[in-house]
Amino acid sequence: MANRDVLAIGTSAGGVEALKFLASRFPADLAASVLVTIHLPRHFRSNLDAILTSAGPLPAAFAQDGESLQQRRIYLAPPERHLLIDGNRIWLGSGPRENHARPAIDPMLRSEAVCCGSRSVGVILTGALGDGAAGLLALQKCGGRTVVQDPKDAVFREMPSTALSLVNPDHVLPLADMPSLFQRLVREPAAQPIPVPLTLKYEVEIAKGSHMSMDDMDRIGRRSVLTCPDCGGTMWEINEGHLVRYRCHEGHAYASELMSMALDENLRRTLATALRVIEERVALARKLGTDAREHGRPTLANSWAIQAEELEQQARAIRSSLARIDEMVAGSQADELRTEPERAAE
Repeated sequence: MANRDVLAIGTSAGGVEALKFLASRFPADLAASVLVTIHLPRHFRSNLDAILTSAGPLPAAFAQDGESLQQRRIYLAPPERHLLIDGNRIWLGSGPRENHARPAIDPMLRSEAVCCGSRSVGVILTGALGDGAAGLLALQKCGGRTVVQDPKDAVFREMPSTALSLVNPDHVLPLADMPSLFQRLVREPAAQPIPVPLTLKYEVEIAKGSHMSMDDMDRIGRRSVLTCPDCGGTMWEINEGHLVRYRCHEGHAYASELMSMALDENLRRTLATALRVIEERVALARKLGTDAREHGRPTLANSWAIQAEELEQQARAIRSSLARIDEMVAGSQADELRTEPERAAE
């Protein structure tokens, strides 16, 4: 009988050190393929493959489109591509960003669920924001074993905390205890396959780069009143128990809290643009007022001065709004970086 031979790990902030630790503890005869998605900068040549290869006995490499999965190897999601599996092959998806990320963790875990849920293990490690929770839930529904790093043990706890709030994982434990757990889990016999929801298959196709029709999107969720922060299209609301997320016709996807942040960012960009235009109009009005005064036209000069002051009042209101948005973002980030003892002391 087949074992649980696909181990998929998702992480973000703080993840490099966590991955180095796990790579150093993997046995040379690990009876599984290891897939890793970590959020990487778009235009930065990462040497994570060399780092993980030197850390332990398993070779690590950025995945190549179409290559066959092999046990005792670590496959890394390359920048700007979703790491997916289809059968026993790698598929590098060119679909839209999810939760502001490509590669994103959710598509990897969903493809694992569709491909081989009953013989798989999904893991969420340290990271900011909430990528990975929806994918882990999908994997669990398809028979995969689910593992989440104890948030108190994580360098950045929001990603594992979000997964815990939405998924009842099979295991919650510190990073140090994971290597022995993984060895036990990958030796488990694969469970009986569970039918995969058609909507889940649709979302994997979107991550690959396929275009879904409006009817397909209506099967995934219900149309909302929100528009996509990326492309301005209609957003579909997808409800999965306590998990609410959004996806647009073009495929951009957001967890609900990330949707709120993205809308805040769009609002800030819009206000910043408006402020720039108004400041330019203030400068022009003052110049025209000066020109009118120099040409002996005091009435016109006064009119331009009044207009400049009215515009400056609008600019001050926008600056105040921008400052308030920045304060809210800074406060949210500071709250996320507080330690558990600091939270407990409040």
